[in-house]
Amino acid sequence: MSKNVNSSALFLGSCLALITTGLTFSIRAGILPQLGENFNLSAEQLGFINSMWFLGFPISMVLGGLFYYKVGPANIMRIAFVSHVLGILLTIFSQGYGLLLVSTLFIGFGNGCTEAACNPLIADLYSGKRMDKMLNRFHMWFPGGIVIGSLASKFMTDWGWSWQSQMWVIMIPTVIYAILFFGKAFPRPKQDEITSLAINIKAMFTPTFIFLFLCMALTAISEFGPQQWVGIIMAESGASPMLILALVTGVMAVGRYFGGPIISALGQTGVLLFSAIFATIGVYMFSVVTGPMAYVAALVFAVGVCFFWPTMIGTTARRVPLSGALGMSVIGGVGMFSTSIFQPIIGRWIDQSKEAVSQSGVEVANVDLAVGQATLAKLAILPGILIVVFAIFLLLQNRSKGKMKPEDVNAPAVS
Repeated sequence: MSKNVNSSALFLGSCLALITTGLTFSIRAGILPQLGENFNLSAEQLGFINSMWFLGFPISMVLGGLFYYKVGPANIMRIAFVSHVLGILLTIFSQGYGLLLVSTLFIGFGNGCTEAACNPLIADLYSGKRMDKMLNRFHMWFPGGIVIGSLASKFMTDWGWSWQSQMWVIMIPTVIYAILFFGKAFPRPKQDEITSLAINIKAMFTPTFIFLFLCMALTAISEFGPQQWVGIIMAESGASPMLILALVTGVMAVGRYFGGPIISALGQTGVLLFSAIFATIGVYMFSVVTGPMAYVAALVFAVGVCFFWPTMIGTTARRVPLSGALGMSVIGGVGMFSTSIFQPIIGRWIDQSKEAVSQSGVEVANVDLAVGQATLAKLAILPGILIVVFAIFLLLQNRSKGKMKPEDVNAPAVS
């Protein structure tokens, strides 16, 4: 590493960039009802707008993984900054559905660039246990940013601030991370052992990687689906949707910060099975409870989804190491891409449930509550599938445990 590299400034800039990502997630979730009302959009159209965030993310993440060693993290973060600024401004000055789609795609692209650049950057800044510690501290700022954005959106909405003013809040950490990165020397990549693209791609066609690829699609939508639609689905639950989102992501941030001993005790597959069980229970509780019990459901759900993302990435790094940085980018990318695909589907479920209630002729005291709970009941099926899948995976792993090294059985996740 160059002596001129300022590790503290680069790490702090990375954290601010990830906070920006978290703010774009939660503030957009908070203003979704206002966008629907102001532009007369259906839930399915709002779903397509959501999907652009999750579509731009994997595109830039995979491209960043492919070209990281050629263009370097500094250039990738310059692209992230331009994409974030364009996305924020185009959203604020949007006059309709089409521009909202484009602006949200830019924001998602900037978020993916952040992940693609900052993960290997931090790995290059630090080594050994220090690297693992700093990676975990970096990743806690995605849910941390969601907490900040959730509370900001709730109080700004309660105080009558416009959705445009809420989008301006995202510009604050965006400008700060650009200032922190400006003029700084970046470290040279350490990882020279696995730089062959052919080796990476070959490793991604192994049964284990394909299995993880498919599982990531379900873990991601189980985590992000209920959170992204909380403002609409939970609006009539008797609890504050944005407080629910803040509670969920706050628990996630704390859990990821102190999650090492849990992962060491249960092993990666054990944690994934544990997560699937609690996520299923949490989403199901959302579909049947109201009032203060919704916050209890939020706690259960948060415990479930807390370790999904970092453990899936860590499992890929541990069990398919030859896939390299590209493999981790692809796994993260498929998680976001699957979530992108599901956004309009969830929106369609909401529209269809409303239509079914209106055509049934049965008088329903609270239509929006019934629709939200019906949608959540469908979402609970996805982590339910994962319970079966991870239970089988754990069983097969235990059968071959005698052939595996201890560190492979109880390996800590890499964020």
